Amino acid sequence: MKDEFFDPPKVMTCDPSKEIDSALLAYYISKHKAEISRYEMLWKMYRGRHAIVDAEEKDSYKPDNRIVANFARYVVETFNGYFMGKPVTVSHEDPELSKQVNRLMKLNDQDDNNAELSKLVRIYGRAYEFLYQNENTETCITYNSPLDMFMVYDDTIAQRPFFAVRYYLNEDNRLQGEIYTSDKVYDFIQGEKGYQIINDHPHYYQDVPVIEYVNNDERQGIFEPVISMINAFNKALSEKANDVDYFADAYLAILGVQLDKDGLQKIRDNRIINFFGTDDAEQIKNIVVEFLQKPDGDSSQEHLLDRLEKLIYQMAMVTNLNSESFGNASGVGLLFKLQEMENLALAAERKFTSGMNRRFKMLFRLPTNVPSSQSEEWFNLEFTFHRNIPKDVLSEIQAAQEAAGLLPLEDRVSMVSTVKDPKATAEQMKEESGGAVTDNFSRIDRS
Repeated sequence: MKDEFFDPPKVMTCDPSKEIDSALLAYYISKHKAEISRYEMLWKMYRGRHAIVDAEEKDSYKPDNRIVANFARYVVETFNGYFMGKPVTVSHEDPELSKQVNRLMKLNDQDDNNAELSKLVRIYGRAYEFLYQNENTETCITYNSPLDMFMVYDDTIAQRPFFAVRYYLNEDNRLQGEIYTSDKVYDFIQGEKGYQIINDHPHYYQDVPVIEYVNNDERQGIFEPVISMINAFNKALSEKANDVDYFADAYLAILGVQLDKDGLQKIRDNRIINFFGTDDAEQIKNIVVEFLQKPDGDSSQEHLLDRLEKLIYQMAMVTNLNSESFGNASGVGLLFKLQEMENLALAAERKFTSGMNRRFKMLFRLPTNVPSSQSEEWFNLEFTFHRNIPKDVLSEIQAAQEAAGLLPLEDRVSMVSTVKDPKATAEQMKEESGGAVTDNFSRIDRS
């Protein structure tokens, strides 16, 4: 079984003075096609089709178990649940603007979009989000994998988005798709003499309406650094299962006596061995009947499996939530066990925030979303990420109450993990108390 390794993809760049024509389009589509094998391998691993499934078959008389321990899926789902299991809160100091933003997010089911987008980022190392207007002039937001979409940046030091492409095979088995630039969307189709740009229409986002989200600057997926260890674990586990099959179907060795075909058949059928039908005492003395067994390598196999499992979680920087030691942890101990994954989540948070800044910058440019006078207020949006870990809400409320006189009301409210929008909750508490700052936390939802 040979591991398949791929170098992380490089950022595609282009001279922004070049015209986007069929030749340029063909060049970058060919570059993207060269990356698809890697994306398909990562997708297969996430779905459970690992290298051992397609390994060379063994001889027909040998056990050939192909067991997949899908660490790839576990790592992705565990981290994504921790990082994006609870929706990101988007707020603004202006309550009315906050309502408009959250209405737009609800219209697009953005909480689910964010979670799925984040999952694709963990699998492939990159994923895309693009904006478009529907027939009701409403802004729609959706996500897309890098299997059929790519971004080209300009070759300046800033590497600003130059154009993006989405393509697919149509019913005639020809490629077709769209090119997204800073002011237009172009439709294209594959013809006999190459790609043909057939029509275009404007958009009003004043930027390429496609946003690339990345796992890291290398565009490397979260389980990609541990693929070789996952494959080694699958191989060791499968060989262990093969050894069990060998033991259950061991060869019976009969030495010192010659049996005919009928005799062998009777032994197989009746499970009875009787060689006392001879008068030759010496021959009877030398008869040996025993099962042939392979050397027992169980302890070394178990040691290897344990070592590989620990290394996979360690190198992927994702906590093994099924660990017995994890279940007994509490308080500071729990936070310590989550520290590596938290470090990874903080880096992912910065990358995701960068993408959301571009998203709302474009959304705020359309007066159908926010008033023109507030088009620059995207800069003042606050994104709050909530880690999906067990919380002692009662202790949080008590700590918030004890912080009265030390912290502002909104900061104290934000100490309670079940509060999704601290600013709105603080405002509601002030209204219910007649405008006075209150320390009454009894109204906060503890569910």
